[in-house]
Amino acid sequence: MFYKRRRRWEIDEARATPEEVFWNRRKVLAAAGLGAAGIGSIGLGARLLGDSMPTEIAPPALAAADDEPDLTAQYYPFEPNDRFVLDREVTDEALASTYNNFYEFGSHKRISRAAQALQIRPWDIKVDGEVERSFTIGIDDLVKRMPREERLYRHRCVEAWSMAVPWSGFALRAFVELARPLSSAKYVRMETFLDTKVASGQLQFWYPWPYVEGLTIEEATNDLAFMVTGVYGKPLAKQFGAPLRLALPWKYGFKSIKSIVRISFTKERPVSFWEEIQPAEYGFWANVNPEVSHPRWSQATEQVLGTGERVPTLLFNGYAEEVAHLYANVEGEQLYR
Repeated sequence: MFYKRRRRWEIDEARATPEEVFWNRRKVLAAAGLGAAGIGSIGLGARLLGDSMPTEIAPPALAAADDEPDLTAQYYPFEPNDRFVLDREVTDEALASTYNNFYEFGSHKRISRAAQALQIRPWDIKVDGEVERSFTIGIDDLVKRMPREERLYRHRCVEAWSMAVPWSGFALRAFVELARPLSSAKYVRMETFLDTKVASGQLQFWYPWPYVEGLTIEEATNDLAFMVTGVYGKPLAKQFGAPLRLALPWKYGFKSIKSIVRISFTKERPVSFWEEIQPAEYGFWANVNPEVSHPRWSQATEQVLGTGERVPTLLFNGYAEEVAHLYANVEGEQLYR
């Protein structure tokens, strides 16, 4: 008997959102200036969906009044890059914008309103370490200088749920070129903001604030590594990690650090936030693998938010073809935790 095996980007035509519907909806939302969505990263010991799923979706709160204007808003929506497509429908924006992990604002999923207290204009990113010259650049200047595009990515949380997201931003590789790292730079260390006046979660002294994440230079310059400034055709909302976050779709979501204020190029491998707290559960690599369980739950399947479906998890979240070679010579490491 002959079986047709779909390629990894193919879906049943009956499940696909019609192209004209998706693009018309984007234009309406962009014109209306509605708040963008936010997606989280990790919940240490969090509940695996169940009663943590919102039963009623409330609209995000308005941005804080003390923000300066976003001078890049005129550029949205960015031009889609058709090299990065999905094998599933895009997650509904209303759900994505109200089901968020952002421990700076609380250890639950309903942080979207609290996150509006974060002031994201002005916003500067410091670049230092093993580079030709340290510098600081404002977020608006950075967005204007970068090659802007939209990509459709899977997002897989370590908590065994997933979303499908239209990110807007630029390739991390382009930022690395701007930073001009020295040959001695082996790793990229990223750091988020620290402001206990607006982020009540940062008052919890048992966490090693500020949030830190890291990756190798090879990972940073891979085609998939993406710096995010917008989503759903609009500038990034605060609960999403505005104004600048990372997207590494082949890794668990906690690697995709939010609200970045510092990017350092280093000789030594950085210790990330969750790795410092519990290295046995959350490691440096955190690549998605269905055959390697979290110590407290299986990673073999994932719940696709908004669909009621639980589907098999794919190695590297379905991006093995693009990234598996990065780990061919890495031995004796926990690559999948």
